[in-house]
Amino acid sequence: MSDIVLSRPVPVTTEPPLIRSLLIGLALTFVALFLFAPLVTVFVEALKQGWAGALDALRMPDAQAAIRMTLTIAAIAVPINAIFGIAAAWAITKFDFPGKAFLITLIDLPFAVSPVVAGLMLVLLFGANSTLGGWLIANDMPIVFAFPGIIMATLFVTFPFVARELIPVMIEQGRAEEEAALTLGASGWRTFFTVTLPNIRWALLYGVLLCNARAMGEFGAVAVVSGKIRGETATMPTMVEMFYNEYLAVAAFTLAAVLAMLALLTLLLKSLLEWRHADLLAATRRH
Repeated sequence: MSDIVLSRPVPVTTEPPLIRSLLIGLALTFVALFLFAPLVTVFVEALKQGWAGALDALRMPDAQAAIRMTLTIAAIAVPINAIFGIAAAWAITKFDFPGKAFLITLIDLPFAVSPVVAGLMLVLLFGANSTLGGWLIANDMPIVFAFPGIIMATLFVTFPFVARELIPVMIEQGRAEEEAALTLGASGWRTFFTVTLPNIRWALLYGVLLCNARAMGEFGAVAVVSGKIRGETATMPTMVEMFYNEYLAVAAFTLAAVLAMLALLTLLLKSLLEWRHADLLAATRRH
């Protein structure tokens, strides 16, 4: 029997340990300065007057109205975008039709367009100076500086998230299982609920979490469309700016801390999802 010569493992990197330590230290320093330090500052400033001051800030009518507005917007926009994302991913991955590449480009459009520009487009289209906007206002159905405009702006900036998480997963899974179910006599809806949906459920949840985080934290498009009317159209991000500009620092940082806690909760759920279902989410791990 011939001797088997085992080759020595090739190191992943060839840099000296000192260089690797310097690179790791540089990365950690960057994260500490630009991520952790601002986050800690928000919570420190929010508690500058103690828990009583923070709670008093949250009891302010404007703050409570902004929290309700933000949660309501997320509760409406996220399910709509989830339904749209599923439909778009289904159409793109399960069917061949002219214009498929153009549809994918349209889905990615909000990633390329500034949120402020998106808000301005809605103002130009539905504002009082436009023909359509003037007619809507005359019939007591305002869009701009009203709740419908905020919903539309939020839908625009968040609608790619679910679709872009589902498309790679559904492409990787192929069409074989759905075609087999249809061959066995299952209807389209039954095929979707018994075959497709169980296969994409974790990627769908992943996309919904990202969509929800963006919906609650959106500022640019909402600030342009909402008009930042106190108690009516002001959301948590816009209310933070308004409080800060009025030198109500504790109220501003307290509301910002609430937003940060919601973001951290979303990040925690996202991390747990990736840890528990890493294999099913491998195709969508771009964040």
